[in-house]
Amino acid sequence: MYFRRLQELRTEHDKTQEEIANILYCNREVYRRYEKGIREIPVWAIIKLADYYKVSTDYLLEKVNMV
Repeated sequence: MYFRRLQELRTEHDKTQEEIANILYCNREVYRRYEKGIREIPVWAIIKLADYYKVSTDYLLEKVNMV
């Protein structure tokens, strides 16, 4: 699954993939794969990024309410 919001938030905050990878204690290539959907991002990383960007996990996951 491709997480468009990961890249959007990162660029809005003027951060590099390397900087976000450091926050997650992983290397840049691993983070790049999360961002592109090549590698599944772990739940703990989604929570950590939501806290870092001060957004909900639903926002990061692009959850849409079905009414």
